[in-house]
Amino acid sequence: MDIDEAIRGCEDRRLQTKYNNATYVIQRALSLYSIEEVAFSFNGGKDSTVLLHLLRAGYFLHKTGQNSANGDVKDFPIRTIYFESPSAFPQINSFTYDIAATYGLQIDTIRLDFKSGLETLLKDKPIRAIFLGVRIGDPTAVGQEQFSPSSPGWPPFMRVNPILDWSYSYTSIGSIYDTVPNSLLSISNSSSKFKPAYLLADGRLERAGRVKRTSSAGGQFSADSNGLDLHKNSTLTASIIAVGDEILFGIVEDQLGPYLCRKLGSVGWSVLQYSVVHNNIDSVAEEVERQKSRTDMVFIYGGVGPLHSDVTLAGIAKAFDVRLAPDEEFEEYLRHIISDQCVGDRNEMAQLPEGITELLHHDNLTVPLMKCQNVIILSATDISEMEKQWDCLIELTKSSDLLTLLEPYISKHVTTNLSDVEIAPRLSKLCLEFPDLCIGCYRKSRDGSVIISFKGKDLARLESAIQALQKKFKSGAFTETK
Repeated sequence: MDIDEAIRGCEDRRLQTKYNNATYVIQRALSLYSIEEVAFSFNGGKDSTVLLHLLRAGYFLHKTGQNSANGDVKDFPIRTIYFESPSAFPQINSFTYDIAATYGLQIDTIRLDFKSGLETLLKDKPIRAIFLGVRIGDPTAVGQEQFSPSSPGWPPFMRVNPILDWSYSYTSIGSIYDTVPNSLLSISNSSSKFKPAYLLADGRLERAGRVKRTSSAGGQFSADSNGLDLHKNSTLTASIIAVGDEILFGIVEDQLGPYLCRKLGSVGWSVLQYSVVHNNIDSVAEEVERQKSRTDMVFIYGGVGPLHSDVTLAGIAKAFDVRLAPDEEFEEYLRHIISDQCVGDRNEMAQLPEGITELLHHDNLTVPLMKCQNVIILSATDISEMEKQWDCLIELTKSSDLLTLLEPYISKHVTTNLSDVEIAPRLSKLCLEFPDLCIGCYRKSRDGSVIISFKGKDLARLESAIQALQKKFKSGAFTETK
């Protein structure tokens, strides 16, 4: 079999491992179900094309195991389902039918939506399991395993996902209504020439060629930005979670949270909450669950590592109602770093929240950062590490839609020796006059001067607010400081 021979003859051990795992799942399915009871959902895309060749190899190995193969498979007997859509690119349709002719696929063309088409198909055919090209980074992959029953409300069948743990860099194609050429593949000095899809350098940007609707009435679309997204008048919110009993017990003073607050302000984000939780799975899960729905992004640090108290990843998995599962790509990083020191099972350290974890790679990071939907996990333990990870995060943002960078917040401060009682009524009125600014008060010591802070994104508004405050009191009552 050409595919089996090519994979076993290559030197890429990771590819061989993934191939062996995928073909094992296929052979297992073919042992559980008869040929008449399985089907293959093919749409002409990259994932289903990879799966087609794996199915050919898996079927070959399945037949070889039964001592009935003669060295190759001339026909492909697994029923193939193709949902033909008028919104598909003509090239996709042509490719699909060319592939069918080349490999002798038994195609059932369905011209209904996916759910209705499946209902009709399963009524007419004895199909009990369907091979799907779902990968763990796909939006529909959350909670799925290699064998997963169909979701409630859908016709009953077993979803078989042989390439669930696969990843590769290849730009994604949707329909004619939501796909434009991926600008990351454009050839220099040309607005109309592009490199092949498989030359995409960063697999995290496979959907950078998708567009989003900006007007439901007019039907207009605009391309997603591939670069720095700068919105001057937008407001985005963040929360920060520190995990560590040592902070709560007062053993160490946390410096990373305040650092993150300053950095988030420098890129225009407003921090709504900064909390510290125990090294406890339930504590982490409850706080992540609370914050991920309240703010646009959650930043969490502490509790990441091999120790019994490192429960952050487990807590995040619980918050998203997914399991922890081994990640081969992350394990490869750990193998290079700790293989000499590790005396236990490395898989324990390489288990990540399944279906929602994205590894954030940067050349300056030994181990990638992690992102679980709107939760970013930082592994820094001191300021120097946090500075490095933050800088890498910002660099990654400039080539992806990881974060939206806004106009930075500006701060101004004035001090006064007036008492709290004297300034309180008029300061309250000032807050009503300038609702777009954050106006706060604090002292550095019990007997020290009152410091009034003004925070916003418009310098003129800050200066106007300070002038308005000074007019409410006698001259010289307030001194502006840095």
